[in-house]
Amino acid sequence: MNAMPPGDGGPDALLERLASVIESRRPAQGGDPEKSYVARLLQRGPDAFLKKIGEEATETVMAAKDLDAAGTPEARRKLVGEVADLWFHCMIALAHYGLRPADVIAELVRREGTSGIEEKAMRKVRGREGASD
Repeated sequence: MNAMPPGDGGPDALLERLASVIESRRPAQGGDPEKSYVARLLQRGPDAFLKKIGEEATETVMAAKDLDAAGTPEARRKLVGEVADLWFHCMIALAHYGLRPADVIAELVRREGTSGIEEKAMRKVRGREGASD
């Protein structure tokens, strides 16, 4: 289930390849909404792909709850599939906003080793500082 195709360059390279495909499907890049699901979502605008992100997030939660209850290999596969759908639709949003997977990875690297509690506290402080400007 976690095997990568040989010679792929690893997960970062896979995400970048997928981002390039998504980028190529943008209507402004010649993507045809009649032939491409990605082009269709991008042509319809943020409401369309953001709605899909919400749907996929809900399906991910439901699959996780099913895995908690059942614990079966099928439930595990379902959760992985739903997370893949969620990531894919998030990548469409990134493309729309001119971002790449590398931007998200850089943010995760920046946060690495930082306590989640500490990170949340820092965001609150930055929010208060921004509000007082």
